[in-house]
Amino acid sequence: MTSPSHSQFWRFDNRPEANINDSTFSLQQRELPPLEEGQLLVKNLILSMDATNRLWLGEREELYMEPISLGDSMRGFGLCQIVKSNSRLYQEGQLVSSLTEWAEYSILDANAVQAFVAPKDMPLDLAFGVMSIAGPTAYHGLLNIAHPRPGETVVVTAASGAVGCLAGQIAKLSGCHVVGTAGSDAKCRYLVEELGFDAAINYRDANVEDALRQACPNGIDIQFENVGGSILDSCLKLMNNNGRVVICGLISMYNSAENVPGPYMFHNSIMKRLKIEGFVILDHAAEFPAMQRYLAQWIQDGAIKFKLHSHQGIEHASTALQSLYTGENNGKVLVKL
Repeated sequence: MTSPSHSQFWRFDNRPEANINDSTFSLQQRELPPLEEGQLLVKNLILSMDATNRLWLGEREELYMEPISLGDSMRGFGLCQIVKSNSRLYQEGQLVSSLTEWAEYSILDANAVQAFVAPKDMPLDLAFGVMSIAGPTAYHGLLNIAHPRPGETVVVTAASGAVGCLAGQIAKLSGCHVVGTAGSDAKCRYLVEELGFDAAINYRDANVEDALRQACPNGIDIQFENVGGSILDSCLKLMNNNGRVVICGLISMYNSAENVPGPYMFHNSIMKRLKIEGFVILDHAAEFPAMQRYLAQWIQDGAIKFKLHSHQGIEHASTALQSLYTGENNGKVLVKL
């Protein structure tokens, strides 16, 4: 495989005060340095657009990893093919997944990547979309933290997103009554008619608390939270005793420069004896292979469905990321290089 001398990449130019915009990044060209011992030169095949990317662009002190410095290349999770290896761990041509750059080519530490093997007869983009970040996040949050039991009621916010749709479907496989929230009637219909949710609430049009009371007549046992804000408060009001609240994401707060107050119903953590646990899936990377086997089998058996929203070409990466915060995305957002 021929080694390139240059690569296009997205440079982080301006910290956004609120929404990501066209001045946040710029597409640049750079020369690639020679490989050092233990490094890999990879071609980035697919970039994953994830809500957490927005957090890396701010200056909050309490992040789970260092924010991106101005002038550095934007990073994200990616599926990569090794062009040149200076490590005994990996060979040229091998597929790996890793935290990488928004770039055509990147140089990565061999100890920071994982081998990636797509299940037989599964398209590579679908395999990466489900198995890399979204699937393990949904699996771990629901099954390893919430421990759903048949007959329980599960509410999933941002349920039409990549993680939410999988969490809801896994809850259905666990025998639960599942309610999702989404930002349009079309997305709500998709949750119920295509994915098998028992009910879905358009939070833009409905009185969310009243709609939740109607959709959850027996209260809420598990809240899988991707949004935060007022929807989280509405759910906390309706939690049953010994309920479990899984904090996967708080996307409603990510565009705010300041910490957002709340939740106002936090006192129910005592009144309802709730278990509330947040997590970062990167802490559980060693468990990915076991979770991926289940996810792959469910996809192949048709037990769960997954929709991709793909953009073609590195030049569309900034637009693709912005779609996560405007609601324009329709499935797992990927950029295919």
